[in-house]
This record gives sequence, structure tokens and C-alpha cells, in this order.
Amino acid sequence: MAKQEEKNEETVKEQPKSFKERTIAQIKEFVIVFGGFLLLNNFVIASFLVPTGSMENEVMTGDFLMVNKFIYGASTPRNIMFTNIRLPWTTLPGFKDVNRGDVIVFEFPGYREEVNPEEFTFYLKRCLALSGDTLEIKNRVVYINGQPAPLPKNMKFNFQAKPAGYADPRIFPPGAQFNEDNYGPIVIPFKGMQMTITNENYHMWETFIKRDGHTPALLNDGTVLIDGKTTKTYIVEKDYLFGMGDNRDNSLDSRFWGFIPRENVVGTPMFVYFSVMGTEEYAGRLAMQGETMRMEWIYTTFSNHNLLLDFVAKVFLVVFNPEMIQFGRIGNVIG
Repeated sequence: MAKQEEKNEETVKEQPKSFKERTIAQIKEFVIVFGGFLLLNNFVIASFLVPTGSMENEVMTGDFLMVNKFIYGASTPRNIMFTNIRLPWTTLPGFKDVNRGDVIVFEFPGYREEVNPEEFTFYLKRCLALSGDTLEIKNRVVYINGQPAPLPKNMKFNFQAKPAGYADPRIFPPGAQFNEDNYGPIVIPFKGMQMTITNENYHMWETFIKRDGHTPALLNDGTVLIDGKTTKTYIVEKDYLFGMGDNRDNSLDSRFWGFIPRENVVGTPMFVYFSVMGTEEYAGRLAMQGETMRMEWIYTTFSNHNLLLDFVAKVFLVVFNPEMIQFGRIGNVIG
């Protein structure tokens, strides 16, 4: 009798599941896997595609980097994936703080005149100075608190240095008599720092104050207002960093668009796990040989619309053009 009951139970267990049951089971598995991916991507590690050559030759255009997100303090999602829609976020305690010389991945704060960037994107630069540091560049040599900064092993220049005294109109802050090769001295703002704001320097610091979370105004008689109150000083609300690219003559960085809020830092890259040649570079090489990319229409049709389509287009392009893969870059440690 007991054996018969065991056989009946086995028969029940072996009965095929219905389509509805199989669908529900697959959905549950997908939710678990996708949820695990989101947790890892937001709090532990994430992938970062290097879009420009500003950090050559430390990292190259087309490198896919594995980014350590928990070392400086992981954060909840900052935007809806593959969109520019921002989300409220918070950070967790980190294992260490950013040090001078660290390569950092951070949320781009915007170009010099932007309070908020038009698009949500992550940038990659080397942190040269911390909150409270005094940074100065003399004939391309970076000084931090009066001492020469260590030279990154892959740092390079491409053009002749601009002379001291030449004011580059693109430089930060607006109106400063600096250029990228002779810059400062300038103090990197820190929380609680007191800045003197007058009608003479108001336009230099207007955007910075707005990014810091306050509303400045300059009246016709030269009176400065912060949040509607007359003042001659401004108390900084956040800590900031100063970032530069290792490819010094081909890097739009803090010298041009300003300080990086410490809270914008999301992690540091660890190593290159995949790398592909730049699309334009690859197309140029083929053109010299009288050839074209295979399935190029996929890339030209679907890229440059949004992050998701652009990523998918690049994947398809590499699948049909495996010669684009740069195997020699894979495994390189970032430092």
C-alpha cells in the first residue's frame, strides 16, 4: 500500500506543467536574474564604454571597463536605464575616499555655462586635486599645494604649450586669465568654504553657485543677492574635485567646465574586459583598402538615437566585423 502511494506521488510530480505554469516559472526566473543584475550594476560593479580619447594612453576609445562602484560608496540608481530621466538617489558608506591620482568615473556636471547637463552621461578623468587643495599649472607642470603632482605613466601632449598670460576664452571660470597649460592658482571648493562674491567676479561664479544649489542675482546697482538676500560672501555647500585627462591637449575637463561634485563620483575603473576599434577609425582603414564595413547600414540606421539603440547597433557591427576587436587591450589594468 505504501509503495502504491509513492508511485502515485511520483506520477503527480512527473506530470508536464501547463503553458501558464511554465510561463510563470520563466517570468519568476527572469525577475530574479534581472533583479540580481540591477543590484550588481548599481551597488557593486558596472560596465563603462570609453567614448573619447581624453585618457589615452591609459584607456583608449572603444575600451569596455569594469568599474568598481562600491569602493567610494555605492549609490541607488541615478537615472532610468538608457534614458535621460533622473531619479532621486542616495549613497552608501564607502571603503575609502577618492585620492589624488585616482581615475574616477563620475556623473558629468555639465559644460561651463550649464547648471544641469543636457544629457545624463558618465565621464572618465583622473582626479588631480581634492577639496581644499590649491591647484596651479605652470608651463604644463601641475602643482598641488605648491608641490609638483606625480606624472601619470601614460600622460601625453600633442601640441606646443600655450604661453602664460594668454587667456583662453573657453577656460573655467569664465573671464579667468588662464589657459590649459598655465592655469590658476585656484582653490578647489570644500563644504563650508567662504567665497567673496562681488559685482566684478559675479559672472565667474554664477553657474557654480547655481550648481551648488542656490539662486544668485546681480542687480543693476552692483548689489549681489543669494537666494534673495544681499551678501558679499557665499558659503559652499558641497565638496568638489578637479579632474583632468591624461591626454592633456585632447581633454575637455575641469579646466574648461569646472569642478566635479564629490557626490557625482560613482566608482573607479579596474580593468579592460573588452575593446573595439573606433567606428570611424575602422571605416577609414577599410576605405584606404577600397572596402566598406559589413552590415554598415545597421549602424548608420540605428546609432545616435538613444543609448540602447546605439549599444545594440555597435554589438551588431562588431558581430559582422570581428576585425574591430582589439584583443591586445583586453585585460589591461587601469591605474
